Amino acid sequence: MKVEIRIDPACAEPKIVVVTDKMTEEISAAVRRLPGETPWVLTGFKGDTLEILEQRGIIRIYTAAGKVIAATDRGEYTLRQRLYELEEKLDKTSFVRISNCEIINLKKVSSFDLSLSGTVCVRLSDGNVTYVSRRCVAKIKQVLGL
Repeated sequence: MKVEIRIDPACAEPKIVVVTDKMTEEISAAVRRLPGETPWVLTGFKGDTLEILEQRGIIRIYTAAGKVIAATDRGEYTLRQRLYELEEKLDKTSFVRISNCEIINLKKVSSFDLSLSGTVCVRLSDGNVTYVSRRCVAKIKQVLGL
């Protein structure tokens, strides 16, 4: 992405113009970071303590026993949001849904094993292994450029 800044003493108020051939996730993410939009804060409970979670520290978010859990570099946290709400808010360049009950952070993936017939095995940076549901295999392959 190219960035161009012009200094104009006659300009009374800053103006941002985006010129593109199509809307991409990269452009959407850049627009979301612009001033004026309230930043989205993700919080999780560890016991009785509420902590702010940084997206870059999240390894995966999954459901278990009716709860939504975020596995992070600092441990596991219980979240109050639903998985579909989190999917909408998380950075789409880093996070991808791999099943009905799990979202992973692509930046925390150690490897993908495509050798299983029709299944993709995902090894995460924390040592956990998870699997992409058959419904999501095509989407994962597209994300990986396969």
